Amino acid sequence: MTARRFLNELADLYGVATSYTDYKGAHIEVSDDTLVKILRALGVNLDTSNLPNDDAIQRQIALFHDREFTRPLPPSVVAVEGDELVFPVHVHDGSPADVHIELEDGTQRDVSQVENWTAPREIDGIRWGEASFKIPGDLPLGWHKLHLKSNERSAECGLIITPARLSTADKYLDSPRSGVMAQIYSVRSTLSWGMGDFNDLGNLASVVAQDGADFLLINPMHAAEPLPPTEDSPYLPTTRRFINPIYIRVEDIPEFNQLEIDLRDDIAEMAAEFRERNLTSDIIERNDVYAAKLQVLRAIFEMPRSSEREANFVSFVQREGQGLIDFATWCADRETAQSESVHGTEPDRDELTMFYMWLQWLCDEQLAAAQKRAVDAGMSIGIMADLAVGVHPGGADAQNLSHVLAPDASVGAPPDGYNQQGQDWSQPPWHPVRLAEEGYIPWRNLLRTVLRHSGGIRVDHVLGLFRLFVMPRMQSPATGTYIRFDHNALVGILALEAELAGAVVIGEDLGTFEPWVQDALAQRGIMGTSILWFEHSPSQPGPRRQEEYRPLALTTVTTHDLPPTAGYLEGEHIALRERLGVLNTDPAAELAEDLQWQAEILDVAASANALPAREYVGLERDQRGELAELLEGLHTFVAKTPSALTCVCLVDMVGEKRAQNQPGTTRDMYPNWCIPLCDSEGNSVLIESLRENELYHRVAKASKRD
Repeated sequence: MTARRFLNELADLYGVATSYTDYKGAHIEVSDDTLVKILRALGVNLDTSNLPNDDAIQRQIALFHDREFTRPLPPSVVAVEGDELVFPVHVHDGSPADVHIELEDGTQRDVSQVENWTAPREIDGIRWGEASFKIPGDLPLGWHKLHLKSNERSAECGLIITPARLSTADKYLDSPRSGVMAQIYSVRSTLSWGMGDFNDLGNLASVVAQDGADFLLINPMHAAEPLPPTEDSPYLPTTRRFINPIYIRVEDIPEFNQLEIDLRDDIAEMAAEFRERNLTSDIIERNDVYAAKLQVLRAIFEMPRSSEREANFVSFVQREGQGLIDFATWCADRETAQSESVHGTEPDRDELTMFYMWLQWLCDEQLAAAQKRAVDAGMSIGIMADLAVGVHPGGADAQNLSHVLAPDASVGAPPDGYNQQGQDWSQPPWHPVRLAEEGYIPWRNLLRTVLRHSGGIRVDHVLGLFRLFVMPRMQSPATGTYIRFDHNALVGILALEAELAGAVVIGEDLGTFEPWVQDALAQRGIMGTSILWFEHSPSQPGPRRQEEYRPLALTTVTTHDLPPTAGYLEGEHIALRERLGVLNTDPAAELAEDLQWQAEILDVAASANALPAREYVGLERDQRGELAELLEGLHTFVAKTPSALTCVCLVDMVGEKRAQNQPGTTRDMYPNWCIPLCDSEGNSVLIESLRENELYHRVAKASKRD
């Protein structure tokens, strides 16, 4: 066996954890096999068929240090506004080092050299020296560049100045607001094609705004595969930068009216068949909906556009640049391959590429229209977007951004109380060094797209900006470990782009994390997430008291990875896992423990006058009062916490019981992300009928902030 000491040293250089603490507080030592495979995934030249010997590991340690000492400039320099950050420069020993800053507006600024007594080193026959420079403390926020010239050698790298604190949430600390959370595909209207779309998004926002909602938090709208069959999960997209055309309302496209009347009649007949689904509780079938929409969209694409709309399309393509071209080309290639396989013909690839760019333009237009409706309805934030953790390993980003990803590793979660077998999300993580070498531009680009038409963003698993739990691809989560990221860079850039967009940021900081992480996020103005069922008091045994909730947070009763509250109160989160075979403990013991915990939470809510004054501990589930009373009381409790933002799930406003998602399961086990909005009796609920629903009004009233 290799000397663990050297392997640990190498792993530490690359930010790979050699041990970690699990959710029970136990110390987990990562195996040699896992360390070698994850290091290999990060580009370290180690043999994964056999454990490398000491000499091989020490060579890689030396190579790491040599590479860093011959790097003229850092991969990127990310600083906080006001800081006079010091950074290293490497040149041939004795050569000059002329360094200056090129600001985003094209002007130049000088840097000052500071003492550095690091001894020169000879590497591959060349003596290298190190110098240190300090940036001025008055640089503006933005994306700048550092330039180095040393004799005939030159280099440049990104210099990103980020805000010390994101300011957008501050006003809500003094004036708390509430919102609604919804899975848009599940929320339908009389005109939906069997699933929610962009028009429904704007319509829903305007409806809930009438009842006091200042934002509408939605599922990720990232693009899935370009053709059916498509991935159901909005959290496993093909790209995080671009949008899913399945949400397009085809009738809202101006050129739709140019179609021949006979074709429009055919489309109306087809749409009527899909609209019949809106009245059922049947699971959502995306593939035939998307296939039908694509057929109509291809016909609309052939219609002439006005000079104004054509100019807008050209401007959109220019703004999105090479990233849009790469994505559209990937989509066109997939369709070309499918067409050749099925039909034996090869379509016009350039025209297909243009078609997929056009689809993104339509998505951008209709999402912008939805946000305008939300703001016009009186929302102070409007649409709050959701950013998934990563992308599908076979998707567009996995190909187009492969140079900044680590495809032989897979992101997931360690075994915990949430999922006792751990989770493999199958997503390739960022490669920390390669992303920095790209100046963090891929991270910036996707943030700008997501923030363009939203007043806020929820970052799923924000802890992944600090470290990600990864496992060798196709291995069990039990064999995983963490890789560390430069959180000052990733969080700082998130804060920068949100500040520039005027958007609030919610970090979903649930799960296994190091205690200091929440403080670090709060210091940067990033709001945390509090879920009623998961919150323990920081000062005494039992649930968190009302006054103990974090001010800089979004607080809710539940989340999309749990059954709606009506189902949760009945123990559906345990019963479902038992039915699916993913529960590793005794169901009866789990139900008893859960009943006790729920009762303690209900008692805390009663002590805050949110529920009738009774002793809930000791009562059976059917003895605690009517469902509407419990839903009303729990949301009253949350609304009166100190949290800047609170949120109610739309499913709780209508009494739905079915879970949208059961983590750790696949489509053949459970129809994740395919459950349409229904009431407690299983009846479909449409947007037009929401304000006629008594429970909706009771929960909406309870959720309002003072």
